[in-house]
Amino acid sequence: MTVDIKWAELGFEYMNLPYRWRAYWKDGEWYKSGLETENTIQIEEGAPILHYGQGAFEGLKAFKTKEGDIQIFRPDQNAKRLNASAARLVMPEVPEEDFIHAVKEVVKANAEYVPPYGTGASFYLRPTLIGVGDNIGVHAAKEYIFTVFAMPVGPYFKGGMVPTAFTTSEFDRAAPHGTGAAKVGGNYAGSLQPGIEAREKGYSDVVYLDPATHTKIEEVGSANFFGIEKDTNKFVTPKSPSILPSITKYSLLWLAQHRLGLEVEEGDVYIDDLDRFSEAGACGTAAVISPVSFITHNDHKHVFYSETEVGPITKKLYDELVGIQNGDVEAPEGWIVKV
Repeated sequence: MTVDIKWAELGFEYMNLPYRWRAYWKDGEWYKSGLETENTIQIEEGAPILHYGQGAFEGLKAFKTKEGDIQIFRPDQNAKRLNASAARLVMPEVPEEDFIHAVKEVVKANAEYVPPYGTGASFYLRPTLIGVGDNIGVHAAKEYIFTVFAMPVGPYFKGGMVPTAFTTSEFDRAAPHGTGAAKVGGNYAGSLQPGIEAREKGYSDVVYLDPATHTKIEEVGSANFFGIEKDTNKFVTPKSPSILPSITKYSLLWLAQHRLGLEVEEGDVYIDDLDRFSEAGACGTAAVISPVSFITHNDHKHVFYSETEVGPITKKLYDELVGIQNGDVEAPEGWIVKV
């Protein structure tokens, strides 16, 4: 079957594909799983996901290679992170092998929707775990649904990888010792207002500072931050218990050290010490890398490499990672799962 999709015109939008994977949990075990065709989920009005936000999700991608093979990028890491989020919200674990099996089955069942090599588009998967069942008290659900749905998405950078601007915010993304390290819906719901306000002022999104002191960078919008240190070219990224551990960031950390031969560091990145960096970027599944042109903080504008051009190390990291995802560059062991 050939689908009629203009791959070059795809954005990052929902699409109702023929198949998704569902598994159901009750009485201490996963009791049913398989492909389903219905894109709606019927849940009880007392479901904890609705009232208390007991739910977590993931995002990962599959790619078609030049040879026509389909491969998934690091699904084991998404499985581990989902289970870390589940533990924080007192939800049952989805066994890693079951997670990877579900992702592979969704890709295979919807294979005609995986964008062709060279289009710049990819196949985005959204695994989700939610608490359901009859409930009204503030306690963990007695039933859960694990679902994986997917859709083709276009390249994040329609006009090429162009640097964009960010501004700091007085809002906090997450509380100290809260759920910042878990991929849960409340973290994103709380980011909507500051994100809208930043875009109304002409910025791409906001830079969130640490909630305790508001002196250190934590995240950039819904992505992790990195900087390339002047003179040393060291790859530096923030470390904090309230930052979501980005799979893209840790992939870039490895590539910076082992493929580009750079020194790497996870540590404090102070907002008043941006002069130490010649380049900066935000990284995540959707964009891979979004170069940061400048950050405005307390009415001071700090420009990194350029307001219009991508820095050379940022570009090398982007090309290396995208090359691995598309099958053009040899992947480190275990990073690629063939479908």
